[in-house]
Amino acid sequence: MQFQPYHLYHIYNQGNNRQRIFHTEDDYQTFLNLYKRLIPSRCSTIAWCLMPNHFHFLIYTDEKCLLLEKQGGNLLNPISNAIRVLLSGYARIYNSRYRRSGSIFRQKTKAKCLTEISLDKSQASENLTYATVCFHYIHQNPLVAKLCKSMETWPYSSYKDYYILNHKSICNMDLAKKYCGFDPENFAEISNRLYHLKMEKEE
Repeated sequence: MQFQPYHLYHIYNQGNNRQRIFHTEDDYQTFLNLYKRLIPSRCSTIAWCLMPNHFHFLIYTDEKCLLLEKQGGNLLNPISNAIRVLLSGYARIYNSRYRRSGSIFRQKTKAKCLTEISLDKSQASENLTYATVCFHYIHQNPLVAKLCKSMETWPYSSYKDYYILNHKSICNMDLAKKYCGFDPENFAEISNRLYHLKMEKEE
């Protein structure tokens, strides 16, 4: 994965063969604690969601992503290196916890730069940016998968932090306002409207 400063990236990966990677609350919390330890010093988090067999993060990079980190004889991008350590660290804990071995994630974590991605006509008609659509898409995952009845009740995403304006969140809400159209006054309304738009499109 390559990262350049002053961009938004959608980072995601899933379990091998779509296998489950989170079984219990301890699993979700272990992964999130590792993320909090590794990622915030290297970039800003705007949104996140952990699902039973995959995860999503929306991040914003700055000049820190150019400060290469030495790993053995190699110089690595700090965000790529942190994600590598996050996944390998969680895999070690997961394997020990469930008495198994081997990798649990797909080999390549995806990092999609959101700059200059065009929208389809239905989304463009809503006067949205791709970053806004992605921001809400990440939060919609558990509702689309029928894991919850409303987005604010899913405990493993940043939706609830935006919903109640939790300023202790790991998410940078100022960046969400600047790049993703976050508005505390109509956040839930827009989220629900985009969810129904998505469902109508897929029918």
